[in-house]
Amino acid sequence: MSILNVAGLSKKLGDFTLSNMELRVEPGCVTGFIGSNGAGKTTTIKLILGLCSPDAGTIQLFGETLDPNKYNPEIKQRIGAVFDSCPFPPEVRVSAVQAIGRQTMSAWDDRQFTDLLSQFEIPLQKRIKELSRGMGMKLQMAFALAHDSQLLILDEATAGLDPLAREEVLDILRDFVADGERGILISTHITSDLEKVADWITCIDHGRQVFSKAAEDICDIAGIAHCRTSEADQLVERKLFEPGSLRIVRRGFSTDVLVPNRAALRGAFPEIACERASIGEYMAFALEGERR
Repeated sequence: MSILNVAGLSKKLGDFTLSNMELRVEPGCVTGFIGSNGAGKTTTIKLILGLCSPDAGTIQLFGETLDPNKYNPEIKQRIGAVFDSCPFPPEVRVSAVQAIGRQTMSAWDDRQFTDLLSQFEIPLQKRIKELSRGMGMKLQMAFALAHDSQLLILDEATAGLDPLAREEVLDILRDFVADGERGILISTHITSDLEKVADWITCIDHGRQVFSKAAEDICDIAGIAHCRTSEADQLVERKLFEPGSLRIVRRGFSTDVLVPNRAALRGAFPEIACERASIGEYMAFALEGERR
C-alpha cells in the first residue's frame, strides 16, 4: 500500500492550472518533487495537506481516499510538514511550540522534541522571530518528527541552509525512512540533495507532469552525450532508443543529447563521449531539449 497516491489531481487558481498530476510515495522511500518556480509544486502540496480543495482527481493517504470536504484529523496526525518559512507566531517562544504539540498531537513525544532541539542547538526560551531561517526550519523538523509522523512533507525546507546543516537534515531523513514503513515527499530546487536521498523523482512544469521515474534511472543509467552535429543526426537516425526518449540541446558548434541508457550508447557509438546525468541536468534537458 502506498503512503501517498495522487491521481488525476487538477486545480485552477487564477491564471494557473494544475492538470492531471500523478504522484506517489512508497513505504521506505523518498520521492523528490522538482520543477521551476511557479511550476505547481507548492499548489500540489497544499492540496495534499487539505489547505485547498481540488477541482478533480483523488488523494489517497495511507490507503484512504480523502474527502476534500472533511477535515480528516486522524490522517493529518500522521503527517509532518516542513515549509520554507516558519509558520509559528513570531512573538512566541520555542517552549510554546512544545505546548502546541502537547495539545494538538495525540502521539506527541516531549523527550524526542527536546532531544532534537538540543541536537539542533535551539534554546527553548528563544522567540520565533529571533530564529534564523535555518533554525526555523530545524524547529519545524523537530515538531514534525516528535509526533510519530509516517509521512514527512518538505516544501523547499533546505533552501538557505549551509552545506553542513543540509547534510545534517539529510541524515535525519535517511534515518526517518530506514525502518521501511515511513515515507518522504520533498520539494526542492537543490537537486544535488536529492541525489543523496531520493528513490524516485517527479518533475512538473507549468502545472503538468513532465516525468516520473526512479532516481537510479536518471543518475545511474541515463547519460549526456557530447556530439558533433553530424553524430547527433546519426544517433537519431539509428533509432537506437524509443521515439521521443531523446532530448537534444544544440549549441554553437556541438550538440548535447540526453539518452536514456549511456551503456547502450557506448556499445553502438563508442566514439561519442557520454557522461553521467545529474538530476538537475536531466530536468533541464527534459524541460528545454528538443524531443526526438
